[in-house]
Amino acid sequence: MRRTILALSALAMTVPLALAVPVLAPLAAKDRITDAQALAVVLADTRRDPDRARDRDRHPAATLAFFRIKPGMTVVDYDPSGGWYTRVLVPYLGEKGRYIGLNPDVRGASAGMQRSQGGLHDAFPALIAGWSIAPGAPIEAWNSDGLPASLNGKADRVLIMRYVHNLWQADLLRRELATIRALLKDDGLLGIEQHRAKGKSPVSYTDGSMGYMREADVIALIEACGFELVGKSEINANRRDPANHARGVWMLPPNLSGVTDPAEKARLIEIGESDRMTLLFKKRR
Repeated sequence: MRRTILALSALAMTVPLALAVPVLAPLAAKDRITDAQALAVVLADTRRDPDRARDRDRHPAATLAFFRIKPGMTVVDYDPSGGWYTRVLVPYLGEKGRYIGLNPDVRGASAGMQRSQGGLHDAFPALIAGWSIAPGAPIEAWNSDGLPASLNGKADRVLIMRYVHNLWQADLLRRELATIRALLKDDGLLGIEQHRAKGKSPVSYTDGSMGYMREADVIALIEACGFELVGKSEINANRRDPANHARGVWMLPPNLSGVTDPAEKARLIEIGESDRMTLLFKKRR
């Protein structure tokens, strides 16, 4: 749920990162598999078994199709956290693709963000670049304050998965979106998945501290930073989620933060992961 950055090195030891897909014999042109079939092979690989329980709530095939991601693309994954989507994207993009993990520039951020990001900021590039997921796209990683100018205009897609609330709360959103806008090709797209608050939720619940934001607010903020909404989807909607949890989205699975009562835990598990908006933007001229 990403209230703070996860300890990536610790998590990497608990979830296998060596992911491969079956080697397919050369195919005649008429027998080439579709992008959807290629993604299905990746998702079905047995080495994804530790990740598979979350497929029900995250809908990776439908989400990546909505974001129009195809093999061979250059995809920037903003704050890949424990690598759940990394383990899908790298083999799907393939050896002709390019996977870039991007960590925020925390200079000038809140004290809380600097505390949670401090050590990770220093370790991030080497840590992510050291992940082994083969065969697939080469993995590289950058902090946004260290991006080389040569990457500008190279990204086909940038994904921000359940992280806009952190950027908004830390007052980093405008600066990071400017960086993302520069990274994207002219026809590149920005895909966003974000925990969704109810439309009439108060400011105190939608300021990022609870993980939830109103969809209209997210669209307005992204568009104000040089983007234009081109589509939205209910792929990751969960109408069972009342989005009013006392300690925010982290009370829901998989965190179940601070939940000790068995009946309450069972109720939250039945709800599942959060109700989420899924949005797609292009660069505004």
